[in-house]
Amino acid sequence: MNPFDLQVNGYAGTDFNGDNLTAESLHHACEALAEDGCAAILATFITDEIPTLERRIGKLVELREKDELARRIITGIHIEGPFINPIKGYVGAHPPQAVKPANVDDAKRLLAAAGGLAKLVTLAPEHDEGSKTTAFLASQGVTVSAGHCDPSLDQLSAACDAGLTMFTHLGNGCPIQMHRHDNIIQRALSLNDRLWLCFIPDGVHVPFFVLKNWLASIGLERTIFVTDAISAARLGPGRYTLAGWDILIGGDLVARSPDGTHFVGSTVTVPRIKANAYAELGMSEADLKQVLDVNPRLAISM
Repeated sequence: MNPFDLQVNGYAGTDFNGDNLTAESLHHACEALAEDGCAAILATFITDEIPTLERRIGKLVELREKDELARRIITGIHIEGPFINPIKGYVGAHPPQAVKPANVDDAKRLLAAAGGLAKLVTLAPEHDEGSKTTAFLASQGVTVSAGHCDPSLDQLSAACDAGLTMFTHLGNGCPIQMHRHDNIIQRALSLNDRLWLCFIPDGVHVPFFVLKNWLASIGLERTIFVTDAISAARLGPGRYTLAGWDILIGGDLVARSPDGTHFVGSTVTVPRIKANAYAELGMSEADLKQVLDVNPRLAISM
């Protein structure tokens, strides 16, 4: 098994979204990922102002190019935002002041900063007028994923028609309380034949009994497990960062916002995902290979 994690914001004390990324810290993160059995990742950048994203993405691309291990581990970039829903509950840990409607011009700037490494973009279909940005990204060979969003079923279906093929960390990036039937989780589940559905299997972002119900309903053929790891992953309690967030990790190792109202990424690792899958989800080695290795590569055509 060669796990491929599509959503890694940072690892082992290194924040990919920070302004202090160095060659040493990037190499350290990649060493830790390799030691934990993660064969490849998409380094993930969350919402910020476009120039800031360009600078941070460009810095990682520059450092990666000079490091053989980083080139092997970081096979691409996942840009999560800024084209998401700014409403509280949907915006999650992303700074709402930097959120903006999807547009092709800014998408081109972000792709240029990534230097051909952008493999996945998460956006809100309801904030992509006419699905123009989705169609553009798909035409460039970028996998487009819905996330931090609340499109109607018609809007989500139209985005699929335009090239959207994935949903980012389903069950998160949405309010705790929603309509019991017509909500974004149910809409995405109803389109599971058209969407790769990603989950964070840490028992915190989605309780294990809920995830078991969903997996029993949709099967593993379109399921992907991700960590959504931040810099605190692999480490113990303490203070860490994700972009502009100052995060205090307590004894439960849950990454929460300073006010405690929502999660800010995860501290789960691939070894922990495996342990959870065996003990809590009743999955086999073959099942894990599908959701950690095979499906992620199929989803972004690697």
